[in-house]
Amino acid sequence: RNTAYYTVLYVPAGLVVALGTALLLNRRHRAVRLFRTLFYIPVVASTVATATIWFWMLNPQNGLLNVALSWFGIDGPAWLYESQWAMIAIVMMSVWAGFGANMIIFLGGLQGVPGELYEAARLDGANAWQQFRYVTLPSLTRTTFLVSTLLIIGAFQVFDQAYVLTKGGPGNSTVTMVYYIYNKGFGALEMGYASALSFVLFLIILVFSLLNAKLNNRKGA
Repeated sequence: RNTAYYTVLYVPAGLVVALGTALLLNRRHRAVRLFRTLFYIPVVASTVATATIWFWMLNPQNGLLNVALSWFGIDGPAWLYESQWAMIAIVMMSVWAGFGANMIIFLGGLQGVPGELYEAARLDGANAWQQFRYVTLPSLTRTTFLVSTLLIIGAFQVFDQAYVLTKGGPGNSTVTMVYYIYNKGFGALEMGYASALSFVLFLIILVFSLLNAKLNNRKGA
């Protein structure tokens, strides 16, 4: 249940953030290269370093996020210490840490869209939103399916974030499948049970991968 909840939050957020950033950086400007590099840095940073930054940002007393919310008169929650917010905090960290790689994939897809399509749309009177809806999105169908597949696989394999930030708490609200397998295998030394769970996880990921591949082929046909 925790893994499904994480997936439902993480996959759409990862798609929107990666695609939105790629659209902003799909320009011919010198500064764009700098921002592409900066946005990709979290991908290559270690999970421990990333978790340390977010642990400080999510501090309920003087964390950067709650301080920013207080500017608007909002009393921020104790992100990592309340069960209803802990998983959301992990999702935010995961999106920030991984969107750079998906942004690069979307950038490749955007640069492969023929400019003649946009020119024809502008001649037909299409505004920016209509160009995005009827030109950009259809042209990025295969790219979107690829990124969504990678996000789903990553969501079912999430472990580091929960292990470093919350240790599965509070109240087991952030115990994901891989974290549970880890506890059973290396904590309780139930290696057979952990192996069986790992095989079930493999089957789940395989089903989602095959489903996305089938839908991708149907869209591309």
